[in-house]
Amino acid sequence: MPELPEVETSRAGIAPHLEGRIVTRLVVRQPRLRWSVPEQLAACLEGKTIRAVTRRGKYILISVDGGAALLHLGMSGSVRILPADTPAGKHDHVDLLLDSGSMLRLTDPRRFGALLWQPDNELHSLLASLGPEPLSDEFDAGYLQACCQGRKTAIKTLIMNSQVVVGVGNIYANEALFQAGIDPRRAAGRISAARLETLVACIKQVLARAIEQGGTTLRDFVGGDGKPGYFKQELHVYGRAGESCTACGNILKEVRLGQRSTVYCPSCQR
Repeated sequence: MPELPEVETSRAGIAPHLEGRIVTRLVVRQPRLRWSVPEQLAACLEGKTIRAVTRRGKYILISVDGGAALLHLGMSGSVRILPADTPAGKHDHVDLLLDSGSMLRLTDPRRFGALLWQPDNELHSLLASLGPEPLSDEFDAGYLQACCQGRKTAIKTLIMNSQVVVGVGNIYANEALFQAGIDPRRAAGRISAARLETLVACIKQVLARAIEQGGTTLRDFVGGDGKPGYFKQELHVYGRAGESCTACGNILKEVRLGQRSTVYCPSCQR
């Protein structure tokens, strides 16, 4: 599933092509995505100028006068900027045509993505309970310490909870905890303030570096420019169970936490 760096990479790739352009037409070939594309969406977008393309968690917001389209890439979705006359493929479900002669195309083989609408002065229910952005000043050691206090939940499970902090998906939780030297199974409430401060810094560093590298291509993710991400080449633990630790040489172990694969070094992480 595209995580925060992949979504941010896509947002940054499409924004220069969308912002300031007028939406001339919305073509919905398959409205049955994770949630049905609203029937009124064309009326909300067509003829409007795109004011901004932003991100909240894993949602891309395409803002026009009156509201914003909420775009989620789901498990295998991607967006591309293409000439408006590019023929559609089997999994090309939505096109947003622009006055520039280009279009934004949503491709989603599994149809777990979404395209929804948020009117101005309203907060969509999918965004209402989201925690702070991990790269924001709001996400700091004091905040994380307050979230962890008295909690028996495994620290990896807690930092992957979008109500605590958004966008720290499985790949980057594994990597940040390795970089911080924290056992992912450790109870959140039993981690010192100093180590939580280190963890916050590592989460920010790992995510920022992944965004620089264009995300992590594990299966079929590509950014808005159609190019794959390269952060996979820098993974230290994720997907490397049974291999040697890059720091100490010991064998990495794998467990399941919250139904997610969790790889760690029993020597480096405590």
